[in-house]
Amino acid sequence: MTAFSSLPPHSAKPRKSLGQYFLADNRILNRIVAAADLEFNDLVVEVGPGRGALTRRLLPKVDRVISVELDEHLAESLPTRLGNPPNLAVVQADARTVDLSRLIGNSTTYKVVANLPYYAANPIVRRFLECDCPPTTMVMMVQREVAESMTAAPGGMTLLSVATQFYASARLVCLVPPSAFRPAPKVSSAVIRLDLLDAPAVKVSSPGSFFHLVRAGFSAPRKQLRNSLSHGLGVEPVSVTGMLEEARVDGVRRAETLGLEEWEAVYSAWKNFDQPSATTGEKFAS
Repeated sequence: MTAFSSLPPHSAKPRKSLGQYFLADNRILNRIVAAADLEFNDLVVEVGPGRGALTRRLLPKVDRVISVELDEHLAESLPTRLGNPPNLAVVQADARTVDLSRLIGNSTTYKVVANLPYYAANPIVRRFLECDCPPTTMVMMVQREVAESMTAAPGGMTLLSVATQFYASARLVCLVPPSAFRPAPKVSSAVIRLDLLDAPAVKVSSPGSFFHLVRAGFSAPRKQLRNSLSHGLGVEPVSVTGMLEEARVDGVRRAETLGLEEWEAVYSAWKNFDQPSATTGEKFAS
């Protein structure tokens, strides 16, 4: 597990006991800030400020920064390290569980800028995408494979691709080599931007049951879609074949080749079948 934070000049060494890798490349820090398209009246929620190199760049550009830091020592020392700026609030909390409505208060819009730990990236993204007060934009550092999955097109889709693009338009900002961190991790990273949609990309009666179906489709991703759906839903292959014919989706395809509109068509056909599991399921990739 890794925890990505930011490293300003003359700071102490990263704490190996916490698996910290500090971002030390000024070019990447500047690209993260530029990708967020910040305006002075913006509220920014920063996840994982670490020692504040990115925070330092955000503060002059926006009206307010709320930094959420899990490490108690880093959270306590961050305001002093940055000169106690009046537009910075630091919250010591886990971004996976923090009360987002209380965090942003009466603000109606905000942006997220984040250096996400690999092990917590999915649940943190899920929390912001599914909450009742989602941001307008998210600019995040994640593992390269995660970024490529979030931005994938049909032919390389995963469950995470569908789950992300259901809620947001996703694009890759830049790749980040291990050498950009101190010490260098063993994997590459990437910066991704998500622009939240006003409504889900496809119209479904229940996001929970929609993702139950999609999860079933990816339950055996190397198999043909009709077989993976049969396996994942626990229904006879003949029922799945009929369902896919109604949706006009070839059952010999693999789940990775379907776009969101095709998943919508499969879901609409599935609702016509009397399946008890059609009303259950989580709304995002686990």
